[in-house]
Amino acid sequence: MKAVARPGGGGCRIGSAADFDGWIAERPAAELTEPFTFVVGTDGVLRLAPRRSEHVACAGGDVVPSAGEISFVREADRWTVGEVSNQSTGYCPDVTSWPAVAHALDGVELGRPSGFTHEFVFRRCPDCQQHNIVREDDFACVFCGRDLPRTWNVDPTV
Repeated sequence: MKAVARPGGGGCRIGSAADFDGWIAERPAAELTEPFTFVVGTDGVLRLAPRRSEHVACAGGDVVPSAGEISFVREADRWTVGEVSNQSTGYCPDVTSWPAVAHALDGVELGRPSGFTHEFVFRRCPDCQQHNIVREDDFACVFCGRDLPRTWNVDPTV
């Protein structure tokens, strides 16, 4: 994956509440109306980038425990997470990656939901190897029609 990321690239590392406050203060108002791209690194730290950024680029090409899209809302005198999903077709993280996201958000002292507000179920077809988004509990490959596994099987290291 590092081959697709530019050297020195990557999202902004948000390791503390002060990091987040500085980062969010620099965002133009129009940018705050859309979700942001996020990844959680293997170090447990949140990285953020503009929405149209690729997750792999946001992560600097590294393997990550979770990735998706996130939006923030101002409530009273603090920022909280409005919505958060595991929508990343670059990493296809499982819905069980939520604890990594929760831990990273707690480390930044952001109010958050109890889980992904929008969950995406990703599976790799064992026959044609294509990545699929499972919709309406239909575990069939949209490319070749083969049954998809019920358990997550999208591993970027395979």
